[in-house]
Amino acid sequence: MSRFQLSTPRDHPRHRAGRRLLLPWLLAGLCACSGAAPPLDSNEVTYAGQNYRVVRIDLRHESLSLHWRNPQNGQAFGSIEALRAWGADHGQRLLFAANAGIYDKQSAPLGLHVEDGKTLVPLNLAHGNPASGNFSLLPNGVFAIYPDGHAAVHTSEEFKADGQSAQWATQSGPMLVIDGKLNPQFIDDSGSLKFRSGVCAQTPGKVVFAVSEVPVNFHAFASLFRNQLGCRDALYLDGSISQLYVDGQDYAGAPNFMVKPYAGIFAVFAKP
Repeated sequence: MSRFQLSTPRDHPRHRAGRRLLLPWLLAGLCACSGAAPPLDSNEVTYAGQNYRVVRIDLRHESLSLHWRNPQNGQAFGSIEALRAWGADHGQRLLFAANAGIYDKQSAPLGLHVEDGKTLVPLNLAHGNPASGNFSLLPNGVFAIYPDGHAAVHTSEEFKADGQSAQWATQSGPMLVIDGKLNPQFIDDSGSLKFRSGVCAQTPGKVVFAVSEVPVNFHAFASLFRNQLGCRDALYLDGSISQLYVDGQDYAGAPNFMVKPYAGIFAVFAKP
């Protein structure tokens, strides 16, 4: 080789090794620049012979929000599809959605409802009203995300005593798991079988939603959260009408013909 030849042939082993090292970085760059949002952690889980759809949301990377009314016209969204269409009109793709807490006959949240730091419905500590349905099964509770980004599930009484203002919150009931124990009102062999949805904060930064894909009783659903998902505190959201939506996977939970308009909807939109 001439002493002036400083480069090596393109098929030289050093060039091939360099291309192998460079390829992963090029692929990562292409993914980052494409604008494609990474898929959420969504899995079908079988526990005690029943199937559930479980979605885990890392609050360090995803923004979980709560929506009741369209801010432009004040009308309730009512459905996940309406919220998805609204997001699309505003350049946002809906990655995840789930109905929030129990609501009344006027299609308003029955308990606490906080959106972006604003309390639209106050905490409801009325007890034992049969018209409140499952909300009156005590203790009921609150799922909240706080301004510092951490999430938690508390009984309603604990939430009031704690006194912290939430950034996003829904109140529903009953509590499924309380400090690592199943709600003592639940009966193992209860024949009350419904599609059911719930939520917990597996850690302060990781939220877990679950919906049953077949009708189950409260005891079975609470056991899923404690024994399979490792939640020390979990909250029932609603039953019979509950669905989860995951972009690219469509809906899980109750069949469409059973679904009625919601008062509150949790959502994760793809970041711009």
